[in-house]
Amino acid sequence: MVKRTSFEDAACPVARSLDAIGDWWSLLIVRDAFDGLRRFGEFQKNLGMAKNILSDRLRTLTAHGILEAAPASDGSAYQEYVLTEKGRGLFPVIVGLRQWGEDHYYGPREAHSELIDRKRGQPVRRLEIHAQDGRRLEPDDTVVRKVAQD
Repeated sequence: MVKRTSFEDAACPVARSLDAIGDWWSLLIVRDAFDGLRRFGEFQKNLGMAKNILSDRLRTLTAHGILEAAPASDGSAYQEYVLTEKGRGLFPVIVGLRQWGEDHYYGPREAHSELIDRKRGQPVRRLEIHAQDGRRLEPDDTVVRKVAQD
């Protein structure tokens, strides 16, 4: 197997983030955790992935503090994987990927899943990026500025 390049010391926050969650399996595990899956077997069954790959991804997500292993909530001998605060912070990323996928990978009448507001029972509103003054921003409205170290 080819050794993956690590971006843990990269100057770019996108690169550092991808070091922890930069493969599709990891993001799908996080997605499933948001959907309420907690046990190894649930992830394995839902994703249909090899157990060794799932073990590796769960270990990486746990090492990065995105998931934490906890005793099973039903008191059994199993352990569960629970999103941490850091992991829950990925919610806008998952929603953004979902909305982007809906826009670009489905036909107008093609069936797909939909994210619904539990309280109101309505589809979640589109994500938007806004300036400090409330203006909606597009990619051409922004620039990356390097932050100097103290």
